[in-house]
Amino acid sequence: MIFTNEHLALQRTVQQFVQQEINPYIDEWEAEGQFPTHKIFKKMGDLGLLGINKPVEYGGLGLDYSYAIILAEEIGGAHCGGVPLSVTVQTDMATPALASFGSDELRREFLAPSISGDMVSCIAVSEPGAGSDVAAITTTAKKDGDDYIINGAKMWITNATQADYFCLLANTSEGQFHSNKSLIIVPSNLPGVSVGEKIKKIGMRCSDTAPVFFDNVRVPQRYRIGEEGKGFTYQMQQFQLERLAGAALCIKGMENCVQSTIDYTRDRQAFGQPLINNQQIHFAMAHAQTDIEALRSLIYRATEELVQGKDVTKLASMAKLLGGKICRTLPDTCLQFWGGMGFVEESIINRLYRDYRLTAIAGGAEEVMLGIICKMMNILPTPVKRG
Repeated sequence: MIFTNEHLALQRTVQQFVQQEINPYIDEWEAEGQFPTHKIFKKMGDLGLLGINKPVEYGGLGLDYSYAIILAEEIGGAHCGGVPLSVTVQTDMATPALASFGSDELRREFLAPSISGDMVSCIAVSEPGAGSDVAAITTTAKKDGDDYIINGAKMWITNATQADYFCLLANTSEGQFHSNKSLIIVPSNLPGVSVGEKIKKIGMRCSDTAPVFFDNVRVPQRYRIGEEGKGFTYQMQQFQLERLAGAALCIKGMENCVQSTIDYTRDRQAFGQPLINNQQIHFAMAHAQTDIEALRSLIYRATEELVQGKDVTKLASMAKLLGGKICRTLPDTCLQFWGGMGFVEESIINRLYRDYRLTAIAGGAEEVMLGIICKMMNILPTPVKRG
């Protein structure tokens, strides 16, 4: 993937935004347990950053996904994982299906204000008993005249306490789980919608996460995205963008781990010399940066194929798998070289260590990615029926 001058201009814009509008306030937002999502998203919307690859008729820039991946990579330069996660929920998780399959009326009502930053969105798929196993969701949306009546609960919903609407996956009929689900836009202010207490997490503390409950929520059927029964398919397509964007977030986050560790071990003296002079440390940093570059190359290749209209399910799953692995091991390696300071919350390595552990879980756990890859390699065993 070759960057044009337009790509580089966008890259500089996002870098400047992170440096001026995000990083100076992260300590404050971490302490508060959330950041002002509407305020930050409005500033991003004014810069065109929330609709990079969305249709121009709804306020987007109409660019291809190679530009969107720049946003995901550079927003990951924030000195935390929470803000980048919330941004990609808006751009790559809750709105792709709406942009591709929603009616014109639905897109004008919800997509356009999401692109401008006037609305905050979130994706409501996971449930207390159905995380990576999307087929197992039990939330229902039953027809009643021209409406749906929605009942159920969603869990681990990012942006939930500040969201204006949910992109909800629900069962709209009986039958096969691949064809009985639909994606429905559910405004958060409707009667019967309630958001639970913010979940206390090991990391991602400035990104608000909460359960959401739906008790006889009446929603017009016109709020359904695309065809009824196609929700599972639409969501699987959204997952590809979610996984690519999630992997891209890791790049600058992990480079922050490496660079902050280099800076710390250069300054920290032990046994009469800077710590980084120890071969184990500078070799480890070389290994770490090599892993990051391998991830970057894989993401860029997948992005290029996506732009060409190819199916990138396998490459996106590989990128998510590799990103999750790096985010588990690299911060741990770096934190070790900080010694006692690495165990103190005020250090950046401590925050990145906590925040990026989620990468191997969210958006499909590592084991799910391995299953997808094995299936596409034709090496996934067929279950043996007994009896």
